[in-house]
Amino acid sequence: MKQKIVINADSYETRIAILEDDELAELLVERADQRRHVGDIYKGRVNAVLPGMQAAFVDLGLPKTGFLHASDLAESLSDLEDISELEENGDRSRRRRAAAPKIEEHLKKGQEILVQITKESIGTKGPRVTQQVSLPGRFCVLMPGVEHVGVSRRIEERAERQRIKAIIGDLKPKGVGLIARTAGEGKGDPDFAADVKHLNKLWQRIDRKASAVRAPALVHRELEMTAGLIRDLFTDDVDEVLIDDKDSFAEIQAYLKAVSPELRDRVKLFKDREPIFDAFAIEPQIEKTFERKVWLKKGGYICIDHAEALVAIDVNTGRFTGKKNQEETIFRTNMEAAREVPRQLRLRDIGGIIVVDFIDMEVEANKRAVLEELRKELRKDRARTKAFAVSDLGLIEMTRQRERSSLLHYYTEDCPHCGGLGKVPSPETMLVKLERLMRRVRAMGTEKRITVKVAPEIALYFVEQEGRRFAELEKRFRLQVDLKDDPQLKRGEMRVFTEKKLDISKQVVGAVPGT
Repeated sequence: MKQKIVINADSYETRIAILEDDELAELLVERADQRRHVGDIYKGRVNAVLPGMQAAFVDLGLPKTGFLHASDLAESLSDLEDISELEENGDRSRRRRAAAPKIEEHLKKGQEILVQITKESIGTKGPRVTQQVSLPGRFCVLMPGVEHVGVSRRIEERAERQRIKAIIGDLKPKGVGLIARTAGEGKGDPDFAADVKHLNKLWQRIDRKASAVRAPALVHRELEMTAGLIRDLFTDDVDEVLIDDKDSFAEIQAYLKAVSPELRDRVKLFKDREPIFDAFAIEPQIEKTFERKVWLKKGGYICIDHAEALVAIDVNTGRFTGKKNQEETIFRTNMEAAREVPRQLRLRDIGGIIVVDFIDMEVEANKRAVLEELRKELRKDRARTKAFAVSDLGLIEMTRQRERSSLLHYYTEDCPHCGGLGKVPSPETMLVKLERLMRRVRAMGTEKRITVKVAPEIALYFVEQEGRRFAELEKRFRLQVDLKDDPQLKRGEMRVFTEKKLDISKQVVGAVPGT
């Protein structure tokens, strides 16, 4: 597979596109005023310890308080039989084999502790933090407070795992643990030695700074997105990196000179007058990431819907009718969807609980083939994923590691008219709403004339499409209505005023779904 990294950097926003066979596979975005915090290390102060939740809230000096669960205490590391239980990026959200220690026995209010952010603040939730600090390098991850060594699960060959484990075992400084990353496959002693030396010096600087400052304080900032991506993703599998900013190009060259000089010639400065994302046809692909419906090559499609706690993906045959029989048509559509769904999850950076509703299949072998295809494609994902077997309802439930908000939430906000519902009341519904408010006004018995304000398109519908019914309502309730359009009102809103300009909307306007 041909891999390429294209970087568009300007003063306000940096975008990094990862192309696989010239097709957009991942998009990473960071704005100057919305810098990500995952990987940052803080000296924080415990604000509250909640035994009922087995959690604590930690003041980091950020707008939102950090959330620390008992499973992320430093003491929880002793529960692990081997450090290889952890992912190569130091992720510790995996369930422990032993019960987490009681948080109230290890933390108290006002205590100062060193923590690292593992998940961005999302919505109303503050950032997730851990006491189990990890420092990723190019080939290793260093973890203070652990005496074990491990090798990334993605390095599958047993002999290679043993070779790497022996190398980093000899290099491991006292009082820290090491995990070999996937990028370390095939590397020798000098590569690992330089990486371990750099990470150990970094940890010593962090430790000294943490001892010298008072909480809350930032003691280590993770690399900027571009440099971090080069560290984590720029391997021998990447054919080239193109960037349109001279300063960022110089930074990347300087970084690679220190860690992997053999890769420097693959980084190129893009000098054409045409915008770099236009030159590689990336912009149209980005626009499609916000569409609810994604068409498959043979004519089927998937629909992606975001709920509060999960994402639902529905698979449909669409225009694809097949050539043999219904089962074969459904199977081919599901196989296409099994390849497209993981790509969309990566591209849109969708995390959390995901439910995929594949089209029902009768043949068990077909169900297994679709699940295996889905899992095969998910293995390409850097984020940790897990897909469960097909349920009795034909659903596949899965999870994907979430560190930050999806691209949809990053780039968009709820519609001011529908409040994120995706629907607004129909004109017919608004006419029924008008009838009910007229009945309420008549029941009050004090008003013979009112002014009703609605959105312009609703006022137009009342006058042009339902003028006769509007007149019948006035006659039935013996109530004169002065209808006015108000561009400031949303589609589902209705304001009512008496002859004396008194607003009686709250008393007479009933609730309508979507308003």
